[in-house]
Amino acid sequence: MKLIRILTTAMIVSLALPIANSFAADADAGKTLFEKNCAGCHGKDGKGNPAVAKTMGEKGLNLTTKEAKEMSDDQALKVISEGAGKMPKSKLTKAEQKQVLDYSRTLGK
Repeated sequence: MKLIRILTTAMIVSLALPIANSFAADADAGKTLFEKNCAGCHGKDGKGNPAVAKTMGEKGLNLTTKEAKEMSDDQALKVISEGAGKMPKSKLTKAEQKQVLDYSRTLGK
């Protein structure tokens, strides 16, 4: 009985590690994409780049606001994909857009 428990635990751990590693890889990819494509306007911390806010206005730059956090994934992906206001449409793939969104959801926590 003890051997079965040990083998079951080992199997669960061996299956869980690749899944955990893929989530970590997605988070790293999302961060890299965000820093390359989004941080110029939204800031590395997602609170908006003050220099950009002075020239373009602050609306939509801060991704850590209650309004931004309450936006559904579909709504946010539409903004990322199509652009909004002065934000241009994305040149990222759908998968990359999702990675950026997932990463941006971690900002301000």
